[in-house]
Order: sequence, then structure tokens, then C-alpha cells
Amino acid sequence: MSFTIFPAIDLRAGRVVRLKEGDPARMTAYSDDPAETARRWLREGASWLHVVNLDGAFGESDHANHSALESILSVAKSFGARVQFGGGLRSLMSVERALDLGVSRVVLGTAAVEQPDLIADVLTRFGAQQIAVGIDARDGMVRVRGWKDDSGISATDLALHMRTLGLRTVIFTDVRRDGLGSGLNIDATRELAEIGGLDVIASGGVHTLEDVTAARDAALSGVIIGRAIYEGTLDLKIALEEAAHAGKKNHPMP
Repeated sequence: MSFTIFPAIDLRAGRVVRLKEGDPARMTAYSDDPAETARRWLREGASWLHVVNLDGAFGESDHANHSALESILSVAKSFGARVQFGGGLRSLMSVERALDLGVSRVVLGTAAVEQPDLIADVLTRFGAQQIAVGIDARDGMVRVRGWKDDSGISATDLALHMRTLGLRTVIFTDVRRDGLGSGLNIDATRELAEIGGLDVIASGGVHTLEDVTAARDAALSGVIIGRAIYEGTLDLKIALEEAAHAGKKNHPMP
């Protein structure tokens, strides 16, 4: 299995920000130029970007974030890179619009809980390669609507349900760790991958290179890195080189 590192670009009112535990009151702004942020991570060797429309996730006006997304997509295209995008995608039309703009994979979260028929529909229409579900959990229970509400559904039950619909890719975030640099919840993430038989991308809490290698060694399909690369506790270029080197070591040329 290949292992992908996704630099995160979280958007709030068109700016690049990071939240702690998904709380908009605990926000740090890093840039007013999302396109330049995308360019920075792609220059360091990233092949994917993970872009989140926080305003959309919170159900707020998100026009500035859509403009930012278009600028990021333009930059990504010039590098031959791909974009994974989520936040507020709760209708077939919004998914179709994102894919038409050039997004390679959309991430649905709240919709997976509240509209499972929508997940089945988009999987049928667009294929499993272009659809992921974000399972964001606190103490094993899925959070929805920008992590504000408890869905009453366990992460494991949701993953199993999504698997029956034909889903292949899940992004698992431990909300308690997100933006805190306290390390990934590797045990819970690996358990979700094993029980659900899914390709799981880990998110929430990456702080150092050791967190990235732990995700890779747990046979996860990737990791999303946010605050660590913005604050310099992890060098993205080194992480990408380490992942590429490990891939060659595990899969030698014939």
C-alpha cells in the first residue's frame, strides 16, 4: 500500500488557519494568501493537498473560501498535484461542483451520518476513488456539523456502514488531539482500518516525524499534517523524503 502525506490548508474567511480541537474561538491565522501556502507545500514535494472549508463545515457564508479553493486548484494544477477537499459538502450539487472545479477527492462528514443515501449516490455516480468520508470522533463517538454536535454513533459503526455502501477511503480524526500536537491516536485509527477493511488516513495531533512514521508503520494509507508544518515542529520535505525512502525499501525495484 502506498503512503501519502497531505499538508493541510484549513480556510476561514479566505485565510489559512488552524483550530484547536475544532474550536473557532481557539484559532491561529497563518496566512492571508492560500495560493502561496499551496505553492509552498508543493515546492517542498507534496503531491496532494488537504483543503478544508471551515466556514462551510460550520454552516456559515463561505464565498471567500470558494475563491481561495479555486486559487489553490490553479496552483496545484501547475505542479501536477491533486487536491482533497471537504467542509460543508452536504448535497449532490455541492459534491459535483467541487469535482467540476478540479478537486480530485471530496470528503463528506456530517452527510455520512445524516444522509447515508447521499454517500451511496455519490459513490455510484463518481466512483470510490473520488469520495472519502471524514470520521471525526471524540472518545470513540462521531462528531458532526463542524464537530459541534455528538451524533450518537460510534466511529466503528459508521465505518462499517460506509463500507457496505462501497466506500474505500476514510479520514479519521481524533478531535481531542487535533491542533494540539499531542500525537496521533494510532491505536484507534489502526483499529478502524482493520475492523472496517478500509484505507484510513490519520489526522489530528501530528507533531514530529515520529508521528508520521508511526502512521506509516501501522499500515495506514496516509497522514494529514497541519499545525506541525506551520509552526516548524516537523519539516515537510524531510517527512516526504522519509516516506518515499521507506516505500522504495518496502517495495524494491525488480
